[in-house]
Amino acid sequence: QTILHPLCVKYPPATKYRRCFLTELIKKHEATAAEPLDELYNTLADLLNEEESTHCYKNYLLPTGEAVTLSESVAIISGGTTGLVTWDAALHLAEWAVGNSAVFSNRTVLELGSGIGFTGIAICKTCNPKTYVFSDCHPCVLQQLAENIRLNGFIPEPETTRPIQAVPRGQEAEATNSPKPKIIVAELDWGSVTEKRLLDLQPDVITAADVVYDPEITSALIGMLQKLSAFRAARKPPEVYIAFTIRNPDTYRLFQAGLDKVGIRWQIVPAHNKSFFLYDVQPNVTILQLFI
Repeated sequence: QTILHPLCVKYPPATKYRRCFLTELIKKHEATAAEPLDELYNTLADLLNEEESTHCYKNYLLPTGEAVTLSESVAIISGGTTGLVTWDAALHLAEWAVGNSAVFSNRTVLELGSGIGFTGIAICKTCNPKTYVFSDCHPCVLQQLAENIRLNGFIPEPETTRPIQAVPRGQEAEATNSPKPKIIVAELDWGSVTEKRLLDLQPDVITAADVVYDPEITSALIGMLQKLSAFRAARKPPEVYIAFTIRNPDTYRLFQAGLDKVGIRWQIVPAHNKSFFLYDVQPNVTILQLFI
């Protein structure tokens, strides 16, 4: 039901993970004086001869019964980036989004620092957005991101210079529900992106997960949010939700102080109690809603 689950057969998890899982399962059987099935030993023997790979698949089961399948790096840092693995805040934000799908339904969503795409793909599969714009700046990450989007049955469309047609606020529920949202993958450098380009995307909602971990990146993020505040003059500003794991309280406080300094109000989103993804250790994750 695990190692030989159809999803795991088609998209195999890391060799090391499967070895550890089977070894532990066999130990538990042997500790009860039960005779483990020969199939367990045979499968483990095959895995001991299998070569390690730099990439593996991870399958995340959604409450709808669907799965998000991602090709991920087995190393936390590879290709000079941490963006080729899924981090805890992405899981946490996706859980919150599933429970608050009305925030995203029939709206245009811009995700900053999408990484390899977990949060966005989960939202696209469960929350019925009208358009979802994945964005990142690292070439390797963007390549892996596009691959994962296709792996989950979506086809990214080229980004156009024409503004995306927005659905007027309050009319989202009346919009025609399309089977799949429009998907765009955008290369977005927070330091150099122009206000015009952000206005052309016309997001109703902005999300980001695990992008607050370094003071330099935090400063660039706040600068980007200031550019987004240009929406005030043209139309209603987007709702902004940022999830992050508090690893260093000083970095967290620095981010809040930076927001205060430029006049961006913020509030902590109440913690949700529905956890359906597995965490190695329950993380100290916070979601902030920003008012730009």
